[in-house]
Amino acid sequence: MPLRHLLLVFAVCVMWAINFLTSAIALKEFPPLLFTALRFAPLALLLIPWMKPPARGQWPRLIAVALCIGVLHFGLSFWALQLAGNLSSPAILMQSYIPMSAVLAVIVLGERVGWRTWSGIGVSFLGVLVLGFDPIVLQAPMSMALMLVSAFFLALGTVLMRRLSGVNAFAMQGWTAVFAFAPLLLWSAVVEHGQMEALRTASWAAWGGVVYAALLSSLFGHGLFYWLVQRHPVSTLTPYLLLTPVIAIGLGIMFWGDEPGPRLYLGGAMVLAGVLVISVRAKQKARPVPEPADV
Repeated sequence: MPLRHLLLVFAVCVMWAINFLTSAIALKEFPPLLFTALRFAPLALLLIPWMKPPARGQWPRLIAVALCIGVLHFGLSFWALQLAGNLSSPAILMQSYIPMSAVLAVIVLGERVGWRTWSGIGVSFLGVLVLGFDPIVLQAPMSMALMLVSAFFLALGTVLMRRLSGVNAFAMQGWTAVFAFAPLLLWSAVVEHGQMEALRTASWAAWGGVVYAALLSSLFGHGLFYWLVQRHPVSTLTPYLLLTPVIAIGLGIMFWGDEPGPRLYLGGAMVLAGVLVISVRAKQKARPVPEPADV
């Protein structure tokens, strides 16, 4: 890629990594499901011009994708981030959705993968096990469980999206925001409390986290990534995007007081190495691979 495009990829990684930090700050004051709904509200309004209806017969798949990614993935991932008390483990565990996507593509779509891809999948999952025994993770095991479930639903939504036609990246973000907003508010009303108080008393930093998640992370981050995808294969971009969790770990150490132990570093390296193998094999076979996700 040209140097200018590499710098743009790096900018995307930085925006997505900072989102872990700004969201964690906001989640000190907002319940996670309410925060997720607030993130989607401005996104839905801003993306109305791009929200064209999908191809005929695609509505059920579009709604399923939106619910998997918008409600279950994002809702659970912010919940996990709030419980974690650190940025490092959620940022790494999020990437486990790529090997999950590869497995689901075999089961749901009937795709065939070679032994090298299976090796990458195995290394990633072993990395999750190693990471799970780090003290920073053991302090909040429910966070790890929620993030892995969140990653599963992101993987499922990604696999379902592969057979979705007539919807570009901006439209997908817009429809996801529209279909996720009401279910998230309902879910929040059932399991959370103090929503009105949080809305009344939230600081500028908390609202800044909402704005950052909606505009910089989602709209500009994914918009810039979509611009790059139009010029380069996703499998070419994916290895560079693995900088996102690395930068997030650095931010967690510098600004959030994270103290990752050797198991987290080893497990994280295994997860990302497995993702890299899957991405490289996908590139060699000219198949798309899922984009690494932000929160």
